Amino acid sequence: MDATTHPAGSTASPAATFAIGGELPVRRLGFGTGGLVGTGYWGPRHDDPEHAVALLRRAVARGVTLIDTADNYGPDVAEELVARALHPYPESLVIATKGGVVRTGPDVWHIAGRPEQLRAMCEASLRRLRTDTIDLYQLHRLDPDVPMADQLGTLHELRQEGKIRHIGLDSVDAGQLRQAQEIAVIASVQNRYNLLDRASEDVLELCARRGTAFLPWFPLGHGALTGGAGTALAEVAARHGATGGQIALAWLLHRSPVLLPTPGTGSPAHLDENLAAAGIALTDEDMAQLAGPA
Repeated sequence: MDATTHPAGSTASPAATFAIGGELPVRRLGFGTGGLVGTGYWGPRHDDPEHAVALLRRAVARGVTLIDTADNYGPDVAEELVARALHPYPESLVIATKGGVVRTGPDVWHIAGRPEQLRAMCEASLRRLRTDTIDLYQLHRLDPDVPMADQLGTLHELRQEGKIRHIGLDSVDAGQLRQAQEIAVIASVQNRYNLLDRASEDVLELCARRGTAFLPWFPLGHGALTGGAGTALAEVAARHGATGGQIALAWLLHRSPVLLPTPGTGSPAHLDENLAAAGIALTDEDMAQLAGPA
């Protein structure tokens, strides 16, 4: 897959929307809720939950239609904030959450992929999100001690029961994705992918060929890209009068039409800055420059 996506000298913007599972249209630049919880994904980030509530509502008011969360953010905190802020959900809003990981302390977590565990986690997410159906339910990690067929079989059963619409995977390699696609219909993948970490290029290519959504986590390199670190990134940012973080997000949007970055933040100003990245049209020259080291 070439780094460039437009004719030479083009300033065309990439497609603004993508249909997850072929039926859930979302704006490609979404909002992740990891920034609404405390350090190590433990507890709330703010003493006053209304701060997070206002931020979520601001995101949706600014046009975000994809909210990405997880049951272990807090744990429970992020899902509860999503429901507090946005329920009843607008018809156009897609809520994605994750299960399969149990968090027992800051940055302390354990994979839990037995069928009874996954079913219980999904049921708990349904209650916290105050919904009968989760739009996109992602397996946060494959459990190496449980056959993949058992894990995905449970999610397939939940889908047949109407409790989830689509199934996603988190942190898989290309071989695992191919194997999973033989067991169940996989609508999305979440792997770490950004200007500084392109190790999942083969997974992205597979997703692009099959029309599978790719939600890159740490799209801003866990903050490393927000300051414009790197000569290429800084030069491209200067040409567009943008921040390094905005160019890093714009690069993802131009890189492939299946990439759906969901950067998180606890700051209204940073939220606005991130969302403005969707309006940046990178040229072939920009993309070629960014194809090398950021």
